[in-house]
Amino acid sequence: MKKYPVLLGALSLAALLSFTPATKNVADKPAVTAVAAANLKVNTQASTMKWNAKKVGGEHYGKINLADGALQVNGNKLAGGNFTIDMRSIVVEDITRAESNKKLTDHLKSDDFFSVENHPTATFTITKVGRLTKAKAGEPNYNVTGNLTIKGITNQITFPATVKVTGKSVEATALIEVDRTKYDIKYRSGMMGTAADKIIYDNFTIDLKLVADAGVNTAESK
Repeated sequence: MKKYPVLLGALSLAALLSFTPATKNVADKPAVTAVAAANLKVNTQASTMKWNAKKVGGEHYGKINLADGALQVNGNKLAGGNFTIDMRSIVVEDITRAESNKKLTDHLKSDDFFSVENHPTATFTITKVGRLTKAKAGEPNYNVTGNLTIKGITNQITFPATVKVTGKSVEATALIEVDRTKYDIKYRSGMMGTAADKIIYDNFTIDLKLVADAGVNTAESK
């Protein structure tokens, strides 16, 4: 009879050691709220792309149309995106004489430059987005990295961008510098032994404005 209290005590201790509260870990973990990413289509009518190419003693400039595109946002943050450029739409704006304008426009579309017949579009796809947290209002607040494809040749480029985001709209602007020689556009390049007074500089710029699902009120993302 004296052995029963000892046996009962041992069984109680074993049961206590083997018991694990089922709800302990659940209660200790904070709830996670998923934030859905939004994919906003680029408004090609409201978006603009202007190009500028300098040469010794002058420059040429114009515009080109976007064919389509999209920007991805998470909350008020830019998360990704892409766009397609219609290379057939290239326009020269600095030459007013129709015959001279057409001559340069046709030359830009030729194999010396963008080979538009074989490569009617160019593309850009974002691969990395970096927030600049201390950016002042109106200044670039992102560093954007992505793959730019021209004439079927792809190179990675990085540039600063100013992005404004609301729940249903995005506006992004950037001045992008492109080295044309990386895309086999070497006509009158200094690297080809061109005479000094005939050189067209290797770098040209794209002044880009992308509007996706535009709204009236926008706030610069912080």
